Amino acid sequence: MRVLVVTFWLLFTASNAELGGRDNEIQLFPKNGQQNVNPDTHLVLTFPSPPTIGNNGTIRVYDTSNNKLIDMLDLSIPSSPSPYGNGSTKANYSDTTTYQTNIIGGMDFYFHPIIVRDNAATVYLHNNQLDYGQTYSVETDSEVFKLADGSYSTTNSWTFSTKSQGPSPDAPEVIVAADGSADFNTVQGAIDWAPSNPTQRITILVKDGNYEELVYWQYKTNLTIRGESRNKTIVGYPNNSAFNPPNRQGPSRRPAFSFHGVSDVQLSNFTINNYYRGQAEALLIEGVRVIVDHMTLNGSGDAFTTYGTIYVADSKLTGDGDTILGYGSVYWLHSEVVSTAGAVSWTRTVQGIHGNVFVNSTIIGDQGNSTFARLPDNSGGVMPNWPYAEMVLINTKTAGIAPVGWGPVQGPPFDTSHLHLWEYNTMDLEGNIVDVSERLNVSKQLRLPEDSVTIAEYSDLAYVLGGWTPVVVSS
Repeated sequence: MRVLVVTFWLLFTASNAELGGRDNEIQLFPKNGQQNVNPDTHLVLTFPSPPTIGNNGTIRVYDTSNNKLIDMLDLSIPSSPSPYGNGSTKANYSDTTTYQTNIIGGMDFYFHPIIVRDNAATVYLHNNQLDYGQTYSVETDSEVFKLADGSYSTTNSWTFSTKSQGPSPDAPEVIVAADGSADFNTVQGAIDWAPSNPTQRITILVKDGNYEELVYWQYKTNLTIRGESRNKTIVGYPNNSAFNPPNRQGPSRRPAFSFHGVSDVQLSNFTINNYYRGQAEALLIEGVRVIVDHMTLNGSGDAFTTYGTIYVADSKLTGDGDTILGYGSVYWLHSEVVSTAGAVSWTRTVQGIHGNVFVNSTIIGDQGNSTFARLPDNSGGVMPNWPYAEMVLINTKTAGIAPVGWGPVQGPPFDTSHLHLWEYNTMDLEGNIVDVSERLNVSKQLRLPEDSVTIAEYSDLAYVLGGWTPVVVSS
């Protein structure tokens, strides 16, 4: 994968001594002496060959007006207990090691201080350390970047100046562009700017580009995030439950993109990727009246975790087992879910709400080995077997689903009368009715005319979503 950073970079020629006796050019972003830089900028150094990251050295940013150290990244600090996302997924509360930590949206995350893609090294300063109307200098120790021939590389310090001020606090729309040509360079920067309770809906328009950043926010309302184009506006990050294991308290830290305690939020027309495997959501939603419209979500296990009330329209989700971890009421319309391994979902619906309801949508499993939803043995938990689990399919096209359709439903005997593992008019991809003669005995086939009321109710947005009828905000 290539990080797309489109800018007019300065060709910076370092001395032979700095580059281990070689003449080379290093492209810098922001360029040396650049004015009107957004304070949420990343720093990008593009080398003539792919660099590797050293285990020592620092990157330092100073305020040139008083030579005050504003931010520092120390490469001797490990990025995570599992920097490649392949270690334990359990929290180790006795671990006293200091890891690279960034405060994002008010919550602490372990993070990669530098990510190298091809020849470009993107440096992630700690969030919200730079300010408007300031001039900064950047200094990099020689140990930070290592070149292909084994030599270490550095740059002379370079400077840039930030814009005098940001967007008006009452602006109804701001624009994000990776090349720094708009209001913000990063999605997170624009979200941090957005007021928590605006008097009117705020739109964040994200221009085409690759935004490799961890996105998280809390307690905001009336917010639309819209990409310029679905396949070319890409937001993603390498994260999972091993890289960011659970805290003692607080929301999950393993998604690439997540938000908590929100209302009336809409995501439209872009792609979210999680680049690690394991328990690795592309998207985690905890909020009410959330719209996911014309989106592409690519995660791994638990690729999409849901809490609250959510409307998913004309979107595609891909994961590799328990692809939907569903605590919320979600109405899926004209959408597609692809689960490349295991069960498509683990639906954890509690009493009194609806679960995952698919209408005129498509579900594709793993070569005939997948089921729509599983309920593993939770007899030792607070909610053994999730007896109110609900997943309803209406006019849904399918492929790769085992003849049993559902399960396994495990554990000691429990009351299954409240399970809603229901289907009506399930088809193959060509529109032919599938054989449901071997379906799990606790599932149900809805039929006309006897189930006409139930079919009509579950086809109704407001019924599934607790009285809310979503309206997609157009561009």
